[in-house]
Amino acid sequence: MEDELFKRFGKVFPKGTILFREGDTGEDMYIINTGKVKIFKEVGGNEKVLAVLSQSDFFGEMSLLNKKPRSASAEVVEDAKMLVINNSTFDTMIRSNSEIALRIIRILAKRLEDADVQIANLMIKDSNQRVIVTLLKLAESGTKIDTDTFLKLDVEKLAITTGLEKNKVGEIVDRLAKNRLIELTNNGILIRNYDNLKKYLDYLVMKEQFEGM
Repeated sequence: MEDELFKRFGKVFPKGTILFREGDTGEDMYIINTGKVKIFKEVGGNEKVLAVLSQSDFFGEMSLLNKKPRSASAEVVEDAKMLVINNSTFDTMIRSNSEIALRIIRILAKRLEDADVQIANLMIKDSNQRVIVTLLKLAESGTKIDTDTFLKLDVEKLAITTGLEKNKVGEIVDRLAKNRLIELTNNGILIRNYDNLKKYLDYLVMKEQFEGM
């Protein structure tokens, strides 16, 4: 079935392809089969990466839903194969398949949740606190394993969510790992004990308050 869909709607995009820019009229949505796509905005002349999407992720659907211009730009950062769905095909998919509609609703809800985390992070100036608050927030919907919580998250995505530089986030994550508060795995981050990580955050906040006195 996937092969049939790709024959009908599939396209290959080399690395560096700009799929659309912020302000463009939206006529298609994209579903990633292989490869990666960067979603970004230009803020004050600087590029702000909002997300890096990969296999099974989709994007561009909001312009089909609300008929408004693109709210961000999209660039292929790793050679990609994608399904390109136009407005009429999208409407047919939604009307004829409730499972697809439900999946889109769930993903949109998750994006709103992620946006809330990013907005909250803007209020936290200390980088260490910002990373820990993000991990604790994401842990609320993470996979529980006894007292541990697994997050399908890498340093790059954590940097995007916190709005910090990747190198800075990497340093903080390594420090948390050395203190045995988290563990880095091949496919994510394991929070060793939520309560201990929360206590460490409380310590950092208290330390900042006393240093400011």
